[in-house]
Formats: sequence, C-alpha cells, structure tokens
Amino acid sequence: MTDTTKFPPENNLPTGYQPPKIWKQEGEGGGTFASINRPVAGPTHDRELPIGKHPHQLYSLGTPNGVKVTIMFEELLEAGHADAEYDAWLIDIGKGDQFGSGFVGVNPNSKIPALMDHAPRGGGDPVRLFESGSILVYLAEKFGAFLPTDLRTRTEAMNWLFWQMGSAPFLGGGFGHFYVYAPMKIKYAIDRYAMEVKRQMDVLDRHLADHEYMAGAEYTIADMAIWPWYGRLAAHDAYEDAGAFLEVDGYTNVQRWTKQINQRPGARRGSMVNKTSGEPSRQLHERHDASDFQNRTQDKIAGA
Repeated sequence: MTDTTKFPPENNLPTGYQPPKIWKQEGEGGGTFASINRPVAGPTHDRELPIGKHPHQLYSLGTPNGVKVTIMFEELLEAGHADAEYDAWLIDIGKGDQFGSGFVGVNPNSKIPALMDHAPRGGGDPVRLFESGSILVYLAEKFGAFLPTDLRTRTEAMNWLFWQMGSAPFLGGGFGHFYVYAPMKIKYAIDRYAMEVKRQMDVLDRHLADHEYMAGAEYTIADMAIWPWYGRLAAHDAYEDAGAFLEVDGYTNVQRWTKQINQRPGARRGSMVNKTSGEPSRQLHERHDASDFQNRTQDKIAGA
C-alpha cells in the first residue's frame, strides 16, 4: 500500500491518484500508441505473412530496432556476400500488423523486427528469429562477418551489443515516450530519463575518444546496433528537438563516429528500408531487389 505520508496524493499526477491494490486497464491509456497497447499477448486476427524470392524474409519497420537488421543485410551485400539477399516486408505497427497470426508465429512478442531464414546453415526447416540483437548475431555467425573471431575483440563487440539492448529502452521507451509521445508532459519523468540518456551519451563519448568503432578498429554489429539509436539522436533526427534539449553536439566523439558510419553505403541504404517517414527519397517501404533503391523510393512512386 502506498505511504500517503511519504507520497501525499495531492502531489500525484493526476492530483489525488493512488495506485489500486490490483491494476486494471482503463481505456486505451492515451498517448501516440494507445490504440495498439494491451496487457496480453497473442494474435488479434488471422493474417499470413508474404514470402518473397530470397532466402531471408524480414518483417519489419524502419524504427531504430528495425534499421539495425536492414543495415546488417546491406553491409553484408556491400561486402560481397551475395547469399545475404533478402525481402523486407513492411509491418505497420500503427495498424496492428504485428498482431497478425503469421507475425505472432515468428515473434510471439509481437515486436519488429522478425526474420525467417529459409536457407539456414546445414539445411532443414526454416529458422525463425526475433529480437534484433539475436538476428545480428545469427547473421554475423552465418556469414562470418562483422563479428570478430579474436576472443577479446569479439567479447568487446558483444559487450557493447548487449549494452545497447539494455540501454535503449531508457532512450526510446523512457525518454522518447515521455518527451514526445505521452499524452501529458511530466517533468519528473522527462528529467529522470533525460539524465540517464545524457549519462549514456557520455559513456559512448568517453569510449569513442580512444576507439574508432565500438569494438576497436573494426566495424562490427555493435556499431550497427548502437548507431540507429544514438547516432540518430546525435544527428538531431530523433524525438523532435531532443538533440538541442540534450545538447548532443557537445559529445564530439559520438559526433565523429556518427558521421563516419553515415558515410558507409550499406548503412545509408539500410537506414532507408521499411522507412515510412521523412524525406520521400529516403523512404523505401519494401525492399525486394537491389534496384529498388533507385526505382522504388517514395519520391519515384509518387512521380510515376
């Protein structure tokens, strides 16, 4: 039971609120994603997933977690791994596509990205993959790329990969939610998460002062995982004016690293896939062939 002496209800938001003994959902809860929030798992409707011509079938959206995987695929192709060809199908989370029976069959957690590998090593039945970190490790091991074999460097890459997986919820679900998406501005919540995000940016900045990439001199899946989240913030491309609010220009080493990765063709292409917002020429809603980057971006489709 809440201590009303320590936490006077009149100071709560909304005023007078006290947590009940048992939580129950009341309405949709408000906020940008209210219509797709629910306290249970499982599908809401029957819908089979499409399957294209390539070995890898990705079902995703151009959010930071989705972009990690499309960058990995494009970097593999850029490095000459022709067998890394893939189809990227758009999952519109605003419309609840992630709750279709086919998608839930690949990812029971109903979150993007989700991947089916129809040509796993050793053959056999297709392999399902969910969680972006798991997908990155799987592809790195399948193709022997972007994950060092040296014990110390590999461990460092894994350290930072899992750092990102554990830290990003503070940036996205915490800071981003309360700064942009929540139905009201709550000073305590914004201050709490802004402080943590700035601490995380400082962690990165101090590390990158002595390392070209996250694992050292070699570009790895750790960079691919961190860049869509923290590089996007450093580039003033996340959560409206959050870059100015958090004074991201002061993290000079993160800025150098962000710009360095942005020059990579694979990273630039990967950041376009399944993207549905921003500049039309940088939006490729679905990717089924390398030529789609020239022929199927939204500006080309709109002008057709």
